[in-house]
Amino acid sequence: MIELGGAGKAPGGSRPLAVDLFAGAGGLSLGLEQAGFDVAAAVEYDPIHAAVHEFNFPYSTTFCRNAATMTGDEIRQGSSIGSREIELVAGGPPCQGFSMIGKRALDDPRNALLAEFTRLVIELQPRYFVLENVAGLTVGNHRQLLDEVIETMGVAGYDTLAPYKVLQAADFGTPQSRKRLILMGSRRGVEIPQYPRPLCAPRRIDGSLPQIRLFPDLPVGPSVGDALGDLPDADQFEELLEEDCVRAEFGCPSDYAAPLRAITPEGDDFSRPRDFQPDILTSSTRTIHTPVSIQRFAATSPGTTEKVSRFLRLHPNGISNTLRAGTASDRGAYTAPRPIHPTFPRVLTVREAARLHGYPDWFRFHVTKWNGFRQIGNSVPAKLGRAIGLSVLSADGITPTRGDFVRLGDRFLLSLNATEAQRFFGLAGRVIPQRDRKAA
Repeated sequence: MIELGGAGKAPGGSRPLAVDLFAGAGGLSLGLEQAGFDVAAAVEYDPIHAAVHEFNFPYSTTFCRNAATMTGDEIRQGSSIGSREIELVAGGPPCQGFSMIGKRALDDPRNALLAEFTRLVIELQPRYFVLENVAGLTVGNHRQLLDEVIETMGVAGYDTLAPYKVLQAADFGTPQSRKRLILMGSRRGVEIPQYPRPLCAPRRIDGSLPQIRLFPDLPVGPSVGDALGDLPDADQFEELLEEDCVRAEFGCPSDYAAPLRAITPEGDDFSRPRDFQPDILTSSTRTIHTPVSIQRFAATSPGTTEKVSRFLRLHPNGISNTLRAGTASDRGAYTAPRPIHPTFPRVLTVREAARLHGYPDWFRFHVTKWNGFRQIGNSVPAKLGRAIGLSVLSADGITPTRGDFVRLGDRFLLSLNATEAQRFFGLAGRVIPQRDRKAA
C-alpha cells in the first residue's frame, strides 16, 4: 500500500522524493535536488547518458530502460521509494508526432513516450507532476497533444495549472536564451503550484542590456563573461588534446561562477554537497581548428555570426544563444553548431557550455565532446529546474532543507562506450542503433 502523506510533510522527516523520467544526464534532476528534493529514481533509455546520471547521482537509482517497458511498481520496488509518498514526478518525453484532424494525437506512435509519461505519473500517484518539453509543442496542431494530456490527467484525478506556460531560462539567472514548455499539476485535493516568477532581467545576445522599464524591480541577469571569465583557456594545455581534465589555475570568479565552484553558497540551493577537486579543470577536451578557421573566428565581432560556419561568437556582456544537442547515432550523429568563445578564437569546451547551462563544476559529463555536448544540449538548465521545484514545495508548504554529502560515482562511468554501458546496465543487444555512415 502506498503511504500518502499530508501537505507539507516529507515521510520520516526526510527530504521529499522526486522521480525523473527521460532523465538524460541529469539537468532536471540537478535542479530538483537544488530545490530540496531527493531524486530517488531516474529513468533514461540511452546507456551512455544513464551512466553519467549514475556517476553524478549515486544515491539515486538510475534505471537504464525504455519507459514504455516499465511500470510504476517496478520503479517503486527497484529503488528506495517502496511504498513511500512521491512528492513529484517530472520529465521531458521526446515528442515527434503531429496531431491530425479526426485522430487522437496521443495514439500517434511517434507520441508514444508522452503517453507513457502520463501513464507512469498515474501509476506512481505523486502529489505533483511537471511535464517539460520544447516550446514548439504549443504551436499549431501540436497543442492537441497538451489538451489530451490535460484531459487524461483530469480523468485520473489530477488538476493542471492552466494555461500551460513557456518559461525562459534566462529569466531565472541562466546566461543562455532557452525556452521550455512547462505543464504543472497536482493530485486532486492537493494545493496546486504556481509558475515561478522571473528572478532577473535577462541580457541580450548582442551584449546590450535589457529594457529596465520592462523589469523595474529585477536585477540584471548574469552574462557570458560572468560564466566563463574565471576558467583557464583549454588551448594552453597539451594534455587536453587527449584527456578531458587537467590541473589548472583558475581566475577570480564572478558572483555567478563562485557557487558553481563551491566557493560561496547560494541561499536557494539545497543540493547535496559533492566531493571534487576545485583545482582540476574537467570536461575540457580541446577542439583542433585549422589556421583559416582560427583567423575567421578571430575576425568575428562578439555578438555576431561568423559567415562561413554560421557559428555565433558570444558577447562577453550578453547571453548565449540556445545550446543545441545535435543528433543521436541513429539519426546521423550530427554535431550541433557550437558557439565561438567571446575571447579566444575557438569553439566552446564542454565545461564552458556547462557553465552557460548552470551546471556546477563538480558535475561531470561523458569524456567525448560529442556526448558531452549532447548531454548539455538535451537538458533543462539547473536554475530553471530549481525554480520549478521550489514552486512545487512552496505550494505544498514544505520548507527545503539542505541535503547530506554525496561521494560521486566511479569515473569509469564517464568513459564507457555504448557497448560497455549496455553491459554495465545488464542490457542485451544494442539499445541506440549504430550510426549509418552511408546515410550520413
